[in-house]
Amino acid sequence: MKQYDCEPTLTDSEILEFCKNGFMMFKDVVSDETNRRTNEFLDEHTGTEPTEILDEDWFIQGVIQHPLVSGAIRSLLGKNFGLPNLVSNHRIQCPQPAQEWHYDGGDIFGPQLNFIQVFYYPQDCPRELGPTELLPGSHFLYSNRNLTKHLGRIKGSFHAESPAGSIFLTDYSIWHRRSESWGNGLRNNVKYNYWRTSPPVRDWVIDPEFDVATADYSIDGPSFRDQFQDSIDCAEMYFWLRGEHDKFKLLGGQGWPMPGNRNDVPYGLPKFVN
Repeated sequence: MKQYDCEPTLTDSEILEFCKNGFMMFKDVVSDETNRRTNEFLDEHTGTEPTEILDEDWFIQGVIQHPLVSGAIRSLLGKNFGLPNLVSNHRIQCPQPAQEWHYDGGDIFGPQLNFIQVFYYPQDCPRELGPTELLPGSHFLYSNRNLTKHLGRIKGSFHAESPAGSIFLTDYSIWHRRSESWGNGLRNNVKYNYWRTSPPVRDWVIDPEFDVATADYSIDGPSFRDQFQDSIDCAEMYFWLRGEHDKFKLLGGQGWPMPGNRNDVPYGLPKFVN
């Protein structure tokens, strides 16, 4: 396994946002030249797994080790993270109907984050070309895959429409699908994974203003589970990433990490946490 290391770039607040939503966007970050070469390569290698692109130095430097993306991966997966060794391409000729909602096989639901799935658009992917549709917070929402197929539009879903050169990182367990397309054109969607090789630890960019007691762990938008369960799962994932999962405890009721306009430190705040 090839590994890579760099300086982390995400702050506590940005880590927490990833824990809440299960994805993070980097729009228009890959150069036009690299996008052009990627599209040319995919025109010549039209199979579903064009892994040979990982042998191209220009792709490794311009996409896989892109500074902004690598810094985020380093923040979430720790030092010396494993580089992709498999590439998939969801290449479609539009228009197409929407895909069924699903999460990819091999997922492990829970607070742990040992690998990250990445989507890369080497060409513009506006709404009419069927960008990936994501359901924020669904990386905590376990359901039998066969029970999600009948679902259509879901309130609060996010269409990852983006210009060429955009990359988004996702928790592997997030619900997603190819959205409906009505435009004409060819759309590539390159997917690959990064891997954790070291134990989780809070060695990202420490935000001195970040306060575990008052941070907002609730998801923005609709939730599809019991009240406050999203806040609980988000807080647990954040503690796991800090390497302090053993300190995560729940008192229950209106205590931490439930949202609320309190006049003092919330009851149930884990001890010995800065």
